[in-house]
Amino acid sequence: MNTTTNETTTNFSDILKKSVMENFVSDISISKILITLGIAFVIGLFIYLLYKRVFSGVLYSKSFNVSLIGMTMITAMVIIAINSNLVLSLGMVGALSIVRFRTPIKDPTDLIFLFWAAVAGIVTGAGFYTLAAVGSIIIGLILFFFIKKASVETPYLLVINCDNDSSEQEVHKQISKVVKRYNVKQKTVTRDNIEITLEVRLQDEEGRFVNQISELGGVKNAVLISYSGDYVS
Repeated sequence: MNTTTNETTTNFSDILKKSVMENFVSDISISKILITLGIAFVIGLFIYLLYKRVFSGVLYSKSFNVSLIGMTMITAMVIIAINSNLVLSLGMVGALSIVRFRTPIKDPTDLIFLFWAAVAGIVTGAGFYTLAAVGSIIIGLILFFFIKKASVETPYLLVINCDNDSSEQEVHKQISKVVKRYNVKQKTVTRDNIEITLEVRLQDEEGRFVNQISELGGVKNAVLISYSGDYVS
C-alpha cells in the first residue's frame, strides 16, 4: 500500500514538473515576438481610434490616447517574457507588484480604456490572439453604442434667490411648467433671503425661461449654470 502511494505521489510530481517545464521555454522565436507585438499594435490602434471617436470631454489628451497603444504593446512584451522563464516570471511579478501609477483619472471612461488596453496586452502576450481580437471588437462595439449613440440630457443648475416662502412657491409653480423635470439640490434660508439650487432638465436647449423666473414677484435673481452632473453641497 505504501509503495503504491509513493508511486502515485512520484508520478503526480513528475507530471507537475513536466507541465511547468513545457509551459516555460527559454528560447523565444523572433517570429512569435513580431506576430505578438504586431497584433498588440493593431488592437492598441483600434482602442486609440475608438477612444478618439467616442471622446466627449472638454480637453482631449492625445498623449493619453497614444499611451493606450504603448500600454497594450508593453504589457504584451512583459507577458512574453514571463511565459519564457519561470524564475523571471516570479521576479517580474514581485517587481510589478510595487509599481504605483499616480496619474489622476478624471473620467471613469478613461479608466475603462486603460484597463482594456492592459488586459488586451496580457491576453495577446499569452498567445490567445483570437480571444484578444474578438473580445476587443465586441467591447468596442458595446462602448461605441452606449457612449456615442446614447442620448444624454444635459443637466443644469438653477440658482434662485427670493424673499420669502410665498415667492418660493411661485418659483416652483413656474418652473414645473417650463422644464421637463427638476429636483431641489440645496436650500439655504437666511434673514430676508431664501437661496435654492435646483437641478433642471430642459425641454429644449433654450434658457429663456430664466428671464420669466427673474420677473416673478419676490425673486431677486436667477442664474442658470451648465454642469457635468457632479455636485458638492
